[in-house]
Amino acid sequence: MPHPVLIPELSDLTGIAHGFFGRRGGVSEGIYASLNCGVGSKDSPKAVQENRARVARHLGARRIVSAYQVHGTTAVIVDDEPLAERPKADALVTATRGLAIGVLTADCAPILLADTRAGVVGAAHAGWRGALAGIAEAAIDAMEGLGAARRHIHAAVGPCIGPGAYEVGPEFEAGLLKHDPANARFFARKSGGAEARPTFNLPAYVAHRLRAAGVAMVAAAEACNYTEQVDFFSYRRSQKRGETDYGRQISAIVLS
Repeated sequence: MPHPVLIPELSDLTGIAHGFFGRRGGVSEGIYASLNCGVGSKDSPKAVQENRARVARHLGARRIVSAYQVHGTTAVIVDDEPLAERPKADALVTATRGLAIGVLTADCAPILLADTRAGVVGAAHAGWRGALAGIAEAAIDAMEGLGAARRHIHAAVGPCIGPGAYEVGPEFEAGLLKHDPANARFFARKSGGAEARPTFNLPAYVAHRLRAAGVAMVAAAEACNYTEQVDFFSYRRSQKRGETDYGRQISAIVLS
């Protein structure tokens, strides 16, 4: 059985179910063990299908929809109309009850959003590129297109690569500081002073963008998917180990 991370601020809302699902509770084997939900992985398609079905059942959803993620800022509205293929997008929103929407991650930050007054939910995939370009804001705008109000939206940032594990290059830091010098607060150096490589606090940056967008509430999980290898998949960890592929965890929300 899946055992997702739950955010109390979302769990307390009526009319929705959500979960930031990790790697436990599925049927996949080897490097994909066990709840790999990545359609784009090299895992057995039957295993991935069963894992996704388990997530849908856990949420009480008829089915679950996810996108072909491209690290962009496109948000797509989905409903019960069958899709010929996964939309190329990094956020999905819906007002259709019983339809779970989800995003796949393996280091990037998943965002789940809900306006229970309007009956609208959203899910967004935020790597640093998408977060900087405005994927959170795009998801909120799409939700408002379905009748949501940002002052009523509750948002949660799920497990992703933590600040202690996310070492980046100086050009990365320079790019974000050029965009906004105040972004300096999201960088740190473990040791070695100014010559050391910086680390980046992705979940804090994503939460900052959500708050700046004017939503009612922002909460964030404290788990780091890179260091907590038993519970989460990590692309960066798989690269360090020289593995040929990696699993993806799913974060999903549904209007119940």
